[in-house]
Amino acid sequence: MNIEVKNLSKVYGSGESKVIALDKVNLGIASGDCLSIMGPSGSGKSTLLHLLSGLDQPTTGSVTYDGKDIYHTNDRELSAFRRQKIGFIFQQFNLLPVLTAKENIIMPLLLDKKQPDQAYFKQITELLEIDGRLSHLPSELSGGQQQRVAIARALIAKPDIIFADEPTGNLDSKSGGEVMGLLHDIWHKLGKTLILITHDSRIAHMADRQFVIADGVLSEVTAK
Repeated sequence: MNIEVKNLSKVYGSGESKVIALDKVNLGIASGDCLSIMGPSGSGKSTLLHLLSGLDQPTTGSVTYDGKDIYHTNDRELSAFRRQKIGFIFQQFNLLPVLTAKENIIMPLLLDKKQPDQAYFKQITELLEIDGRLSHLPSELSGGQQQRVAIARALIAKPDIIFADEPTGNLDSKSGGEVMGLLHDIWHKLGKTLILITHDSRIAHMADRQFVIADGVLSEVTAK
């Protein structure tokens, strides 16, 4: 699934209080790309992620997936598109504390009244090395294990694209490095498009295409 972004902007307020969070971004993302977008707090990187993934509405511009502008669909269609085509990984793990790891992973499928593909479930939980922790509650897992469960949850619906917003922000350096290695393995072995939002240059440099964003302006700095 190819993504095309044209003149994408997000503006808050007006007059003297106007804030340009994102300024006329143009970007092409091919299926299977691995991108990192690096910038400090307030640079516009999370705003860009929210617009790319349909979580927020742009002020101007378009975001098309295989030629279809996601902002020319109704809320129901857009919500279904996000559930079925996009996987989200956030800094906060957002696991439900009363559900086991397995129940947290398959929950997105149950919301669509679907059952998991057992072979695929086994593949991703083994790849993420959590196959022995599936009956545990989140409180019984380490931070790194909780993020692995969150990654499995993002993958369970077999999305084409994974958006990861500061995925190691709540982890120590060792666990963070392990999680990033796993994300890179997922991109390589499962053929997903991976878009990483980070302020950490070590994480950014793992991507094949590297971007920086400052004051809402996006620039590509490396294309391997």
